[in-house]
Amino acid sequence: MATMNISLPDTLKQWASTQKGYSNASDYVRELIRRDQERTARLTHLQNLLDEGIASGVSPLSVEAVFANAKAKYDRQSTL
Repeated sequence: MATMNISLPDTLKQWASTQKGYSNASDYVRELIRRDQERTARLTHLQNLLDEGIASGVSPLSVEAVFANAKAKYDRQSTL
């Protein structure tokens, strides 16, 4: 494993050191980086889907119908 030294203001160092569930500040920072990687991957995937949709042409549905379908799908999923 590679080592990287970072400098934090005292307040951030204290915060990182006191987070429960982590044995030390390094574990906490590693978890934050992993979460950011996952978030970036999800956003990239979403952007690719949007680009693909745009490239596929005009939808036969109105904007209102698209939003209504998305809302209905969200409502169904959130009740599970």
